Amino acid sequence: MEHSGQKLVDTSPFFTNDIIVFGLLMGLLALIFYTSASKNSLFQKFYKIVPALLLAYVLPAVLSSTHIIASEWKTVENGIQVVHKSHLYTIASRVLLPASLILMTLSIDLKGVFRLGPKALIMFITGTIGIIIGGPIALLIVGSISPETVAGTGFDALWRGLSTLAGSWIGGGANQSAMLEIYKYNPQKYGATVLVDIFVANLWMALLLIGIGRKVKIDRWLKADTSAIERLKAKVIHFAKKVERIPTLTDYIVLLGITFFVVAMAYWGGTEISSFLKANFPYIAKKSSFLSFLGSQFFWLISLSTTVGIVFSYTKIKNYEGIGASKIGSLFIYILVATIGMKMDLVEILKNPGLIFIGIIWMSIHALLLIFVAKMIRAPYFFLAVGSQANVGGAASAPIVAAGFHPSLASVGVMLAVVGYVVGTFGAILTAILMKLVSEFMGII
Repeated sequence: MEHSGQKLVDTSPFFTNDIIVFGLLMGLLALIFYTSASKNSLFQKFYKIVPALLLAYVLPAVLSSTHIIASEWKTVENGIQVVHKSHLYTIASRVLLPASLILMTLSIDLKGVFRLGPKALIMFITGTIGIIIGGPIALLIVGSISPETVAGTGFDALWRGLSTLAGSWIGGGANQSAMLEIYKYNPQKYGATVLVDIFVANLWMALLLIGIGRKVKIDRWLKADTSAIERLKAKVIHFAKKVERIPTLTDYIVLLGITFFVVAMAYWGGTEISSFLKANFPYIAKKSSFLSFLGSQFFWLISLSTTVGIVFSYTKIKNYEGIGASKIGSLFIYILVATIGMKMDLVEILKNPGLIFIGIIWMSIHALLLIFVAKMIRAPYFFLAVGSQANVGGAASAPIVAAGFHPSLASVGVMLAVVGYVVGTFGAILTAILMKLVSEFMGII
């Protein structure tokens, strides 16, 4: 069937119903945790190499790549192409993520977090610089090898599309939208850069998760001092044991009732604040503004949820850690990870390898710079991983990586991700300027 010169294709996966897909994802998580807890020597050896958190991401990606499930698909209805989306990621990121941040910050020792020192911020800034310089270098390398990959003029110029990647990888979705608004990249080609964003960013997150399983060896190689992190973890664990008790149904209902009530209020508050700011401050309403993140409802949802969780840590509510509040928060994080994995289609990378290659080189520069600086200042792998993910993944995945080290550390990822929102548009504009200069130098603009 043809429509406007394009062939309309039905890309529906085998399962399209969210209830069924959610059941499959939970079944995968059950399988992962059951085998990871097994005393079987084969499983024990496997999970020493491959963390459970990584499998929770990869296995849904495999199901998505084999079109058993999908986060998005197309159907042809009455000669019209209709796009369908799964709502699971939206629910996980807008409901379960803020809930998990509340539950995992109940027992936080904020003073202990601040005692971690400046290395976390240094690694975050290093990650930002890696993204800023990585884009133009990757464009120059690939342009020298394959000029046709980077060809394009006017609003089709590739540097314009890559500017949206810079916005996403330094800040987040709001910054990415700002770059699209500022540089007006051809919307028909924009989908390809979104694919690079999803694939490369998620591939990098997978590698960071693998590193968590080897953090002791990595820290030894970095000659890092992890004592402050270990003291913070030990204090949280000691507190959890101190208040540990056999939970009742009432305990769970009260804990989850408070948590989801706060999520609801944070969602409402985030909507009201973002709407008020956009209505009364035109500069924030502009997608091209560097303050556009303040108009993001998601930004305020995460910020308010984390803030309330920290406030709770100074009240008796923190004693709910004794019934496993952080464990429930971790469960929500694993569900979120599984829904993120759904968005990954490994087969799609074959359709535009040149563009993916740019993304891989770009991320490699970011990674190498982080490793170099971590080695120089003897920063723990935790700071490297979270500093990177606060840039590349933002508030949706920085807590995931941080919680992979310990649930009590999730808030560190959120705090750094908020910094990413602030500097994201500035950094992305600088990256775009550098990439434009590279394109002019190569004569492809």
